[in-house]
Amino acid sequence: MAAIDTATDLGARAAARLADEQVIWIVTVDPDGAPQPTPVWFRWDGADEVVVKSQPRTAKLRNVRRNDRVAVHLNSTPSGDDVVVLTGTAAIDDGGLSREERAAYDAKYDEGVRGLGTTPDGFHADYSVTVRVRLERLRGY
Repeated sequence: MAAIDTATDLGARAAARLADEQVIWIVTVDPDGAPQPTPVWFRWDGADEVVVKSQPRTAKLRNVRRNDRVAVHLNSTPSGDDVVVLTGTAAIDDGGLSREERAAYDAKYDEGVRGLGTTPDGFHADYSVTVRVRLERLRGY
């Protein structure tokens, strides 16, 4: 069963937001069992996976290597409405992005990459690790 059922109101809202938003929060678990939320750029595949690029030596990667259970969520409204939280498992993909994924990622973050003062090639050299999150369950309101 798909994590995001677009036949439901929540699923339809989650899908629309995942398609449009620039940032998700990925929540990993540190060695002491404490949740560690981190805002990240991402690409959603339109189904049950989000892809995150990371610099190689980050706490989130160390956490994923120890415990693959993660949550991802979107910002709520200022009053706490439109909550979208997905849980799943994360894996580091040594193969990286496919050509199509890279093109879509670069198109989505063109302005952001330029804002960092770099190029897409420079960004991918710095954020060289690919993390794939398999989405399993959606909750929210």
